[in-house]
Amino acid sequence: MPVTTYATPSAGWTAAQDPGRRRWLGMLVISLGVSLIVVDATIMGVLLPRIVTELGLTTTDAEWASSVYALVFAALLIPLGRAGDLFGRRRAFLLGVTIFALAGAGVAAAGDGSALIAARALQGVGAAMVLPATLATVNAMFTGRQRAVAFGIWGSMIAGMAALGPLLGGAVASSAGWRWAFGINVPLGAALIAGALALVPETRDTAARRTRRAGALGALREIDWPGGALTVLGLGALVCGLIEGQTYGWWTAIRPYSTGPLDWPVGGLSPVPVVLGAGTVLLAALVAVERARAASGRSVMLDPSLFSIANFRHGVLASALINVGELGLVFVVPLFLLGVHGAAPLQISVAILPLAAGAILSGGYAGRLANRRGAHRVVRIGMAMEVAAVLALALTLTASTTGFGLAPWMLLYGIGLGLTSAQLTNVSLADVPPESAGQASGTQSTARQVGAALGIALIGTVFATGLGASMADRLRGSELPPAQQAAIARELRQSAGTYARELHDDADRAALASAADESLADATRDAMLVTAAILALGLAVSARLRPSGAAQRTFAAGAPELVPGGVAGRPSTERDPGQSEGPTLSA
Repeated sequence: MPVTTYATPSAGWTAAQDPGRRRWLGMLVISLGVSLIVVDATIMGVLLPRIVTELGLTTTDAEWASSVYALVFAALLIPLGRAGDLFGRRRAFLLGVTIFALAGAGVAAAGDGSALIAARALQGVGAAMVLPATLATVNAMFTGRQRAVAFGIWGSMIAGMAALGPLLGGAVASSAGWRWAFGINVPLGAALIAGALALVPETRDTAARRTRRAGALGALREIDWPGGALTVLGLGALVCGLIEGQTYGWWTAIRPYSTGPLDWPVGGLSPVPVVLGAGTVLLAALVAVERARAASGRSVMLDPSLFSIANFRHGVLASALINVGELGLVFVVPLFLLGVHGAAPLQISVAILPLAAGAILSGGYAGRLANRRGAHRVVRIGMAMEVAAVLALALTLTASTTGFGLAPWMLLYGIGLGLTSAQLTNVSLADVPPESAGQASGTQSTARQVGAALGIALIGTVFATGLGASMADRLRGSELPPAQQAAIARELRQSAGTYARELHDDADRAALASAADESLADATRDAMLVTAAILALGLAVSARLRPSGAAQRTFAAGAPELVPGGVAGRPSTERDPGQSEGPTLSA
């Protein structure tokens, strides 16, 4: 099993030598670093309506701005985690925070959709360096009961900041503007860098010592570059196809596309099915390449043998489906509230707050319930609550529904999300061999981020398509010329519904504003029904989870649990950190 040691004795202390304050102060720095990337992952949904209005984003731009962070994060999580193991986790943390903070400044300074999307993608790179470095460092810094406490803090910070992120973002945006919600990353990042240099030790995977002796080139060979490249390209193509389908046509090209020497004309085959097909081929190639590398004993980003473990296989799929539903929901609801009611970011944050509150409350209770009913049953109960909440939202939502009307269903959804997310990781990893726990953890975290990216792309596409179609139907019997009807419907769809506010501001177009409100309600209901169907599929998958003796021992020992977006740790006996290491996020 890989062993982690402190790689810089000159730092003057080790975990065994300093059981006191300095180590816990380092833990605080690490937790705040995780909080920084979690907050920026969750506030975009709240800030997006105002960003769309100020920068004039299209629906496609909005979907890319929301999904590209999770997509890049997912694609790079495991290879950059491995790089941290080889070159030093504190170095990875420092570089990741630096990239993340500078990219946040780029988001704050963005003048158009392209700059915004590029900066969000760069933030994903930084986040993919920070998350695995923090988890592996915590695992190396603490042992025994202190390790369980530290993992509990690490997971609680993820849960708390995921819940409070939208509220904090809405408050900052309402008082100082949305740009400050990202620009504040610069001073926060500088403080984290100073804290890490003073309080966090350098750790590495000592199993790679021989590789490091071979120099940087040898260390780089330990990273599965082909797997990483195929993952980025394959997932990127799938998300691109889903997002751009409404723009260029799902089968027949409805507008020309040009890039470099390539000129795609109108009327023929759309580029979208070609891109989707290419994504499918690239992901199939990823599976083949990873099998070949694993068979030859080389490092892999995705170990195919892990999927022979039933609970892991079903748990990874359920994790992705949960995030499809969650991120799709958080993407659509703020757009509905802004388009129909003109809600400010803080008002939208308060509307989403019941979801966060439910997740925090039920996440803390989930462990005790699992001890009585079994963790696999808790997962099913949580997913059933999620399905029921989204269905109820779809069936009761009208154009007059406010944030208060959404609150009961958001709370129910949050309770289900907390139960599911708090236990699913533990169930999924319970049967994974200890030597594979790190890569299994990383794979499940990657599945969550992939689900987030695909969820925004898929649910956003359903929302935008339904919005345009519903508005066109409502205008069909009006006295407006057909060309004007089509232009209004297209403007509403491409603006992600924010065009409704312009209609409300013109008293002479009150009838059009009412039609836009009804169309927003129709599109939101369509999106919620698709979300409920996806979550129902996740419920069916979770029904195949089975109890595990390892899982029962984990809960009985009081091991830490991970909350939305995290990775579970395992209980540990009191050992010297130089002798053994628990699971890390990278292989």
